[in-house]
Amino acid sequence: MTRYTTFQDFWPFYLREHAQPGTRLMHYIGTTIGLSLALYGLVTGKLIWLLGFPLAGYAFAWASHAFIEHNKPATFTYPLWSLAADLRMWGLWVTGRLAPQLQRAGVSVGGLQPER
Repeated sequence: MTRYTTFQDFWPFYLREHAQPGTRLMHYIGTTIGLSLALYGLVTGKLIWLLGFPLAGYAFAWASHAFIEHNKPATFTYPLWSLAADLRMWGLWVTGRLAPQLQRAGVSVGGLQPER
């Protein structure tokens, strides 16, 4: 198994581990819900809602790896880089800039990614 020592090297691996559009969709849903719950907690001062970020994010992500991608989530081996990569993937998707990153990583771009 390849051990990644830099985030730059990890990033293409992370994208390849999310090759199926459905897997990415589940990540987007979980990350969006998680960020929304965290933001709600911060805005209202009800900090218990911050727990929603990891719960929603991981629930959707892990389900997608189990039932769609059929691989082990990278977060088990690279927890902090996986969190950073998930947020980066989500941000690039939201802004319509993910497709070139997927293509550079060797992932076929299909559905769920607006072309720019």
